[in-house]
Amino acid sequence: MNLFADVAARVTTALEALKSDGGLPADLAFPAFDAEPPRDATHGDVAVNAAMVLAKSAKMKPRDIAEALKAKLEAAPDVAKVEVAGPGFLNITFKNNVWQDLIRTILREGSAYGASSLGQAGKLNVEYVSANPTGPMHVGHCRGAVFGDALANLLVFAGYDVTREYYINDAGGQVNVLARSAFLRYREALGEDIGAIPEGLYPGEYLKPVGAALAAEHGHALINMPEERWLPIVRSFAIAKMLEMIKDDLAALNITHEVFFSEASLTSGGQDKVKAAIDVLRQKGLIYEGTLEKPKGHDDDEWEDRVQTLFKSTAFGDDEDRALQKSDGSYTYFAGDVAYHYDKLQRGFRHLINVFGADHVGYIPRMKAAVAALSDGNADLDIKVVNLVRLFKAGEPYKMSKRAGTFVTLREVVDEVGRDPVRYMMLYRKNQETLDFDFAKVTEQSKDNPVFYVQYAHARSASVLRNAAAQVPGLNVSPEALEKADLSILSDSGEIDLVKRLAGFPKLIEGAATAHEPHRIAFYLYDLASALHTQWTRGNDSPHLRFIQSNDGVATSARLALIYATKTVIKSGLEILGVEAPDAMR
Repeated sequence: MNLFADVAARVTTALEALKSDGGLPADLAFPAFDAEPPRDATHGDVAVNAAMVLAKSAKMKPRDIAEALKAKLEAAPDVAKVEVAGPGFLNITFKNNVWQDLIRTILREGSAYGASSLGQAGKLNVEYVSANPTGPMHVGHCRGAVFGDALANLLVFAGYDVTREYYINDAGGQVNVLARSAFLRYREALGEDIGAIPEGLYPGEYLKPVGAALAAEHGHALINMPEERWLPIVRSFAIAKMLEMIKDDLAALNITHEVFFSEASLTSGGQDKVKAAIDVLRQKGLIYEGTLEKPKGHDDDEWEDRVQTLFKSTAFGDDEDRALQKSDGSYTYFAGDVAYHYDKLQRGFRHLINVFGADHVGYIPRMKAAVAALSDGNADLDIKVVNLVRLFKAGEPYKMSKRAGTFVTLREVVDEVGRDPVRYMMLYRKNQETLDFDFAKVTEQSKDNPVFYVQYAHARSASVLRNAAAQVPGLNVSPEALEKADLSILSDSGEIDLVKRLAGFPKLIEGAATAHEPHRIAFYLYDLASALHTQWTRGNDSPHLRFIQSNDGVATSARLALIYATKTVIKSGLEILGVEAPDAMR
C-alpha cells in the first residue's frame, strides 16, 4: 500500500469526473503532479499541487480548480477534511482508521511492504568497484562498493531485474607492472635478496604470498625464461590471485557480483569486440579520421597531433569528440569502454548504472555519449560519483597500518569497526559529498551514532515483543494475531506520528530508486528510529503510554501491532543497506 500513490489516483479520478461534469476542458491532459507529506505537519497528512500544475493548460485559476477538487475528495468516508491553501494547494487530512488500516497492511505484507513494481522487471546493470586487479581494496573502493551494493538492493526491492557487475581492468600497462612486481617477489621466495623495491613497481607486502605461490607451482622454471615468456604466465597468475583477494575483501562487506567481465576478453580468443563496436558507430556515420586540439591546462595521454579515428561524441552532448584509435592503430582506453558498454547492450540491458570515483568525473559525458549513440537513444546510462573518504579517530586524522604499501585497505577498516558500521556510515552522506569516517564515532553507543541508534530501535522492538509475551499471560504476539487487535485506541499524537512515518516508506523507496540514491534509506531509518525511541521515552514519563500494559491486554496488543509494524520496516530498510537487524544488542 502506497498511501501517496493512492491519493494521486484519487485526485486523477476526481479530475476525470470534473472533465465529465464540464468543470474542466474535455481535452485537458493531466501532467504529473505531486502528492506528498506537507512541510508543516499541522497542514494535514498529504499535500497535492495538481490545481497549480493544471491551471495554465486549463486556462483557469488554481484556486478554482482546487475548490472543485476539494468538493470531490472530501466526500470519501476516510477523509476528515480537505483544505485549499495558498494559491491552490490541497491539504488532505485523514481519519484515524486510515492509520489503523496501514498497520494491518504492514503486518499482513511483512517484508513485502514498501516493495514496488516500479522497475517492471526491467533488466538493469549496476557496475561498481571495478578497481584495477593490482592489489587489495582501499578505503575509497569501500565507499563505492557499499554504495553500488546498496543501490542494487534498492533497485531489486523496487522491481528491477538487477545484475551486479565488476569490470576487470586486466588489459594495459598496469597489469604488466603487477606481473613484474610479483616476479620480484617470486625471486625473493626462492631465496634471492631483492633489496629495495624499484621505483614504478608495487611495494606492498600483499604480493609476498603471490611470489611464494609462484615458487611453489613453478619452482625455478621461470628464472631462466626471457621476460616475453614468463610475463604472460606471471601476469595471469597474479591477476587471478588479486581477484581472489579482492573478492575476499568484498566478502568482508557481504558484497558479491554476479558477473566479472574481463577487459582483456574484448580482444582475445580470435575476436575483436572493440573493432566491432567502432564499426557499429561507423555505420551510423559517427566515426571520422581527424585531429584533436591539445587539452587545455593538462596533458592528455590519448592526445597526439596526428590523424586518429575519432567518435563524434559532441553530437550527444560531449564538449569535444573523442579518439578511439591512435595513428598507429592501437585502441585508446576509451575505445575499450565503448566496446564494453556495447557488450552490455547486446546482453539486453537498457538500464545501465556505473559507480565512479571522484577522479573520473570528466569521463562521464563521453560515456553517456557512447551509450546514447550505440543504443540510438534507447538505453539510459546513469553514472553516480562517490567522493572521497577521510579517516578520523576522535576527531583527529587517523592513519592505520598500510599493508598495501601506499594506502589504507578496506579490510583494515572493516576489521577495526565491523561490517555494519562501515556499510551504514558509507551511506549516511550523499554519494557526491566528501565523507568523514570517525572510528570512535561509529562504535559509540549513542544517538550520535546512526547505525547504533537504528539497530537499537530494531532490538528494542524485538525486546518489547519478547517482554510482552512474558508479562501478559496468553498474549499472542504473532503478526497474524496482532492484525486482529483493536487498533482504535491508537490515538496518541506520538503513535499517529510513528504510523505516518511508516506510511512514507513505499514512497521513499520509489523516490530513492528513481533518483538512484540509497542514502535516503539511511536518513529515513534514523528518523523512524528517533520517533520510536521518543515514544518509548514518553512512556517512561507517562505510564499510560507504555507499550506494555500488563493489566490491559487490549491496549498492549494494539501498541504491539504498531511496534511490530515499525520493526518490520526498520528491518526492510536495513536489509536494503546490507546491515544486520539485530534482535538484541550487547
